[in-house]
This record gives sequence, structure tokens and C-alpha cells, in this order.
Amino acid sequence: MTDFQFSDSDGIELVKMARKVVTEFLKNDSKIHDSEFDSKFDFSSGVFVTLNKEDELRGCIGYPTPVKKLCDGLVDAAISAATRDPRFPQVDTEELDKITFEVTVLTSPEEIKVEEHTDYLSEIKVGRDGLIADNGFSSGLLLPQVPTEYGWDEKEFLENTCQKAGLHKDAWKEESTIISKFQGVIFKEEKPNGEIIRESPKDLL
Repeated sequence: MTDFQFSDSDGIELVKMARKVVTEFLKNDSKIHDSEFDSKFDFSSGVFVTLNKEDELRGCIGYPTPVKKLCDGLVDAAISAATRDPRFPQVDTEELDKITFEVTVLTSPEEIKVEEHTDYLSEIKVGRDGLIADNGFSSGLLLPQVPTEYGWDEKEFLENTCQKAGLHKDAWKEESTIISKFQGVIFKEEKPNGEIIRESPKDLL
């Protein structure tokens, strides 16, 4: 299975598994192993799991590059989003019915090569691309849905990605900073435990 070859039913399985995994871990401190799920998603892919509570971020952790099989990466990212995001306290079991689950499956990042830093503005597209900023040991990533949620343009997207990496906002103008882009297929619950929908890049344009 290659990038973006995900059906709506695949997305439903991924989001349901993310919720199931977190519920099991919080209640019983154990990881779910589902051989059928593992077999179906037995290929490497980047993946992020995002938790939202009352339209506010509650946790978001993932793997930007295909370092794990999707079946394993999803489980680890889901548990980490609920328990190890340093920005938030661990999710409580009583919160689960107030949280929406979202899974973003990523394409492999591709470095954007430009002659002038201003060329980045035409090489990225808000609503389609996610960005990664790297400089030395500093690295930061923002998913494709983030700039649309905040109403950023391409320049603001670049600035905020650099700041996510712990760099100053204009670091994208420096030759030492590497900017990469990727795309994502997004599946999410419309409400806690609700219908799961696809929010693909074309829907965000």
C-alpha cells in the first residue's frame, strides 16, 4: 500500500483502533494486539494521533517519517498522545467520552530545494502540505491541518514551524535551515465516539 491509498473504511479502522488502544491502556495498563489489524497495516508509514477536547488540543504525538510499521506506530502514537505529551497532563479515563480522536497518515517528507528563501512561499500550499523545519539539532513539525485551523498564510506557516522547532521565526530564511514538506490523509471523529470522516487535503483547500 503506497501513499494515499486509504479507503474510508481503512480510516474508520485506524481511528477506532486509536480510541480502543488508549481506552485499554488507561483502564488496564496494557497494549492491544490485534493480528488482523497488524496484518492489514503491516507497512511503514509516518503517523500522528491527535486528541481534541471541546475544540481544544488535548494531545498530539506521532512519527513524521516511516520509521515504524503503521500498525505499531499508530498504537505507540495513540498511547503517547494520551499519556506523554509534555504540554498536557495524562488523559483521565473519565475524559474519554469528551475527546475526539484524529489520525493523520503521512507521506514521506521531501526537502524543498530553493534558490531564494522567498521561493518557499510558492513551493508550499496551505491546506495541502505539512512542514518540517530542521537546523542542527533542532527540529519541528506542523501537520497540514494546523495552518487552516489558525488561518495562517504560507509565510506564517513557515514562521510557526520554525518556532515549533525552537528556532526564531525567520530561521526559514537561513541557508542552514532545511524545510521539508509532506502530505497527510486525515481521518477523525466528528464528535466523541461519533461518525468518522475523511478530511483529506482537497477538502482543506
